[in-house]
Amino acid sequence: MSDMHNKPIAERVDWLFELAHRYGETFRSPEAWLARRHYLAKHPTAIVVLKCMDGRINIPFATNTPTGILMPFRNLGGIFDLGWPHMGEVLAHHVLRMTNSGRRVLILITYHWSKGDPERDCAGFHYNTESAIAHTYEIRRQVEYIFGGDHRTVYPLVCGFETDEDALVIHGNNGTNLNLATVAAADAVTLEPQLTAILPDMPVQMRADLLPLLYGNLEHIAVVREQLRRQERQLSVEHHEWMICLGRGFDFLHTPNLALIIGPYSPDLADPLRKAAAIIENNMKAGRIPDDGFLLLAAAPYDEIGVDRARAELKSRFLASFASKVLREEFSNLAAKMTKRAAVLDWNTRTIEQLVVE
Repeated sequence: MSDMHNKPIAERVDWLFELAHRYGETFRSPEAWLARRHYLAKHPTAIVVLKCMDGRINIPFATNTPTGILMPFRNLGGIFDLGWPHMGEVLAHHVLRMTNSGRRVLILITYHWSKGDPERDCAGFHYNTESAIAHTYEIRRQVEYIFGGDHRTVYPLVCGFETDEDALVIHGNNGTNLNLATVAAADAVTLEPQLTAILPDMPVQMRADLLPLLYGNLEHIAVVREQLRRQERQLSVEHHEWMICLGRGFDFLHTPNLALIIGPYSPDLADPLRKAAAIIENNMKAGRIPDDGFLLLAAAPYDEIGVDRARAELKSRFLASFASKVLREEFSNLAAKMTKRAAVLDWNTRTIEQLVVE
């Protein structure tokens, strides 16, 4: 996997869809299905994660949470605005569906940084972590505006993610926080009272459903530290993105610096496409990836066959057409090296299906 970015573009594309296929097979396995059912029976709170497209930000992996439990929203730079028509509608639809089934919703609004090197911070905020934090609090205010500020049903929680050790930082009320990197494994029993102290307004059941993520993160941090001690984990990862992904359904992509993922949320999709294209072009010029081509992949998920799947097909084809048009008009030399693909994803089975595109 680590050497895949040096392969010819055709091999890279084949590898990508094989990766998606393997992810889907694992998700559909009896063991994974039972693990999700068992987990949700014990922890009914629905958890949404707003996060950057950076492949290092793999919250299920970093918290030892079964796949399919956390609902991800990913975007270039982790930049969202609930005033964006599609973003607000998708989030509201998900929240209403969860609350109609009797579940509360916890929304993790994340930012990320590196304690070892500012150049490993979020490029979407020009490596300015204070700006990233300020943005997460603006999203929190928007969530409260839409769903209410008493937090009894929908709770917006700002969380930091330190990428060197994959450590979560839970931001509490009145400037308090809980940094998992500073909690010893032997002190795991103190997490519940600490969480209660910094988040006194969080419903009891929701707090009980957040705790497994924190326990899992403590275990994961210990593993990462051992990998760092043995020099089995590389911190300085060179940028070698070779694909632009537009849409939703890219959960299988959590390899650092592999893809630039643009969620279909902003009313101005051309702007992040330009930024992503410039990064790909620079990677080719610097020799970090072969200059024989890059992948443009558009995808849209669906919940049901029939009308919903047909809508997803049209959306995926539109996104692929729109993106390729922007790139051809503004990055003609790069666009000549483009491999274009469109796909739909069955959200219930994580099965990805390629579509025929012009």
